[in-house]
Amino acid sequence: MVKSLPFKVVWDRNALDHFKEILTYLEGQSTRAPKIVKNAIVERLEVIKTNPLACEPDKLKDPSNKNFRAFVVLSFRVTYQINSDQREIRILRIRHTSREPLGY
Repeated sequence: MVKSLPFKVVWDRNALDHFKEILTYLEGQSTRAPKIVKNAIVERLEVIKTNPLACEPDKLKDPSNKNFRAFVVLSFRVTYQINSDQREIRILRIRHTSREPLGY
């Protein structure tokens, strides 16, 4: 059985900036919270690297496109795009689920 190589995870600049802002905010709330949130998201991304279709298609993508997917971890919604040709997963956005959802 041939095992395929994992996909590479690439963060969009805006998504990475939002992630850093979230972690900075959480530092003001708790010393443990940033690490818990970061580890939970990174762990989920490790699964997605080997199985990019593991998460459901993003319902906020208009028009619908199966290459745009999303998952929720600890009340944070992470949206990503699969580029199979380059074996790349691009993280497009991260936001708290209590925020108003934005279509794109």
